[in-house]
Amino acid sequence: MRDRFNVLLKEAMKAGQKSRVSAIRMITAALKDKDIEARGQGKTVSDDDILALLQKMVKSRQESAEIYEKAGRTDLSATEREEIAIISEFLPKQMSDDEVKAAIATAMAETGAAGMKDMGKVVAALKAKYTGQMDFAKASALVKGALSA
Repeated sequence: MRDRFNVLLKEAMKAGQKSRVSAIRMITAALKDKDIEARGQGKTVSDDDILALLQKMVKSRQESAEIYEKAGRTDLSATEREEIAIISEFLPKQMSDDEVKAAIATAMAETGAAGMKDMGKVVAALKAKYTGQMDFAKASALVKGALSA
């Protein structure tokens, strides 16, 4: 993935795409921060960690865009949405709500989850299989609902 960022950054620079260059540089800067943090813990950053970082960046920008829209700053909101589109290019296709529910049912069956005390097992199983493909905040709420029913 790192090589892909560098290649696309060079292409965007040659094409004069300022917003794309800015967004990709922002991704590489966040990745360098993540590398430094991991190095301090004696770890390395995996592709799954990179996907999680990208998801976090998208979510942050979605929240910012909503705040800007409420404040009447459509110019800033548009910038955030443009960054979301660029960052999302690096993420795998997001699962639909029905696919998320099916994945939760499968994970519950595989882990033998019976109650709320098993929620961590189910979410961990989902993260192991579907990193970058679903919003785990929403998935956690769905898991909680399924386990409490």
